[in-house]
Amino acid sequence: MSATIIRNGRVIDPANKRDEIVDLAIVDGKIAQSSEVRGKKPVEEINADGLIVAPGLIDMHVQLREPGFSHKETIESGARAAAAGGFTTIVCMPNTSPAADNPSTIAWINARAAETACVNVLPSGAISKDLAGEELAPIGSLKEAGVVAITDDGHCVQNHELMRRAVEYASMFDLPVLDHCQDYNLVGNGLVHEGYWSTLLGLPGWPSAGEEAIVLRNILLAELCDHHIHCQHISAAGSVRLLREARGRGVKISGEVCPHHIALTDEAIQSFDTNFKINPPLRAQRDVDALLDGIADGTLSILASDHAPHAEFEKEVEFDAAPFGVVGLETELGIFLDLLVHKHRKIDIVRLIEMYTVEPAHLLKLDAGTLSIGAVADVTLIDPDLEWTVKIDTFQSASRNSPYNGWKLKGRAVRTIVSGKTVWQL
Repeated sequence: MSATIIRNGRVIDPANKRDEIVDLAIVDGKIAQSSEVRGKKPVEEINADGLIVAPGLIDMHVQLREPGFSHKETIESGARAAAAGGFTTIVCMPNTSPAADNPSTIAWINARAAETACVNVLPSGAISKDLAGEELAPIGSLKEAGVVAITDDGHCVQNHELMRRAVEYASMFDLPVLDHCQDYNLVGNGLVHEGYWSTLLGLPGWPSAGEEAIVLRNILLAELCDHHIHCQHISAAGSVRLLREARGRGVKISGEVCPHHIALTDEAIQSFDTNFKINPPLRAQRDVDALLDGIADGTLSILASDHAPHAEFEKEVEFDAAPFGVVGLETELGIFLDLLVHKHRKIDIVRLIEMYTVEPAHLLKLDAGTLSIGAVADVTLIDPDLEWTVKIDTFQSASRNSPYNGWKLKGRAVRTIVSGKTVWQL
């Protein structure tokens, strides 16, 4: 019988409204009463003095690239990166090759994760076959195979009638729908935010309306079908406004924020560094301000990375030829702590942890994100005041496409525990 006791930490467990300095006991991979540890040998003791002891963090928007693109990332390397970022559970997107649009690919991902991943890897399934937006994937079979949500992440279903049917089918199987909000006709061949810098640099612009139009579509469908739709990587002020109004009316709609959309603006693209090429693009300061306000008032309820690894040779090309995306698993917690809690003081650390635990667990109906007695002992230890410098050459991820190399941040995870076992330690 294995036992661990984490001593003197500030236990923050939003699911149980706990915030206190107390010991946390783990017995046989489960959260236990401290009394259960007495008399057990050997007992591992972890000194968490000055640290926050949180439920294992959840990132519900991660691209692991396997199968098909293992030169960018593998389930094993992505899981290591997640552990190094403080995450015990990650949801992987279906934009693989072959796409995760059928039970056999989901079974392969689950088997691979069981064999190689040091954290919990939960698959999402595609909305449409081959992410092409033309024919529905077998949503019921995907649910049976173990997906926790459906999404065409990286793509967006343009046919509203098809999307309606997808939401109706998802409702029958109690699966949340996650949507990458991009109107192809409005966005066209846009590469960067349509505004001052796109004009000055002569790069094709990507208007905010290209996101906002689909956010509005999703609000209408969520209302029509009475089923939850979650809008991924919100970047535009208008999207926040639409979500705020809809949520105020009780519509089953939500949105997430990724670190790059509050840490950077489109001013960064003047260097033509392809690590700043992201989908949706970095936007103007007014959009950043709107996102911060949306986080502060609860309009935007979930934090996620949109971890999108690419090999060095893929990014070392002309700006218009480079793929969109940045890696984020190992830096996101530090950026959100630094900006949201320390600098802008938009939310406190309790709410930040809630946005990484209770909120995604509730949306995806996961038995996770809590330190309740008897729960699986997924735990993240965080030093909120640790000052550190981002060094991409130390990343666990197989890719290095990060715009944050050399950034100084305050706050990071220092230990990640999955089912009672330490899988990463600073």
